[in-house]
Amino acid sequence: MSKILFVVTGADHWTLADGTKHPSGFWAEEAVAPYEAFRAAGHEVVVATPGGVVPTVDRASLGAAVNGGQEGADKVAAGLAAMTELQHPIRLEDVDLDDYAAVFYPGGHGPMEDLSADAVSGRLLVDTLASGKPLAVVCHGPAALLAAEQEDGTNAFAGYRVAAFTNAEEIQGGLADRAEWLLQDRLTEAGVQVEAGEPWAPKVVVDRELVTGQNPASSTPVAAELLKKLA
Repeated sequence: MSKILFVVTGADHWTLADGTKHPSGFWAEEAVAPYEAFRAAGHEVVVATPGGVVPTVDRASLGAAVNGGQEGADKVAAGLAAMTELQHPIRLEDVDLDDYAAVFYPGGHGPMEDLSADAVSGRLLVDTLASGKPLAVVCHGPAALLAAEQEDGTNAFAGYRVAAFTNAEEIQGGLADRAEWLLQDRLTEAGVQVEAGEPWAPKVVVDRELVTGQNPASSTPVAAELLKKLA
């Protein structure tokens, strides 16, 4: 079958407004659930990170409380252990888009730290959009869209409808008042149309070849929509 590129944050923290480095990385379930769906459908997954660093999982994403109980947490942990590709990422700088049928970005607060301003990732996103290949992004992953600037300085995703982690969810998560900026606000400022659903409930938006999900609960349906586009 096809190869799907997983672009994963290389950051292990999110710098808050006061300079505090809040431990972070990628959110486990947002990587595990789509990975399992793509592999079950017969696709190969290649992980890329900035500089080829081995990505850090957000420890907060491994707890029972955020995975529907201990059984869910154990399932995510087992899935994470099976994702051997995470231990051998390629350099994002070396990615050749022609090698892949689709691109996927999981979330976690890590992308707020690095991918939101990563020019290499931004160029990849612009090129993916231009190629017509399916692109799926979930939760805080849409922070990467902020770096997708075109030559005229406008954002390549301006005018697109998306789902992304909302201000309401950041407030309920307890970090909004300490954040330097909020994802929903910055996307809106860039001309991206954020369609906010109920906090923590699955919310997927499909606009042309772009598939986006609001939160961890949206990662499985986002993967399903991407697979539909590859079918």
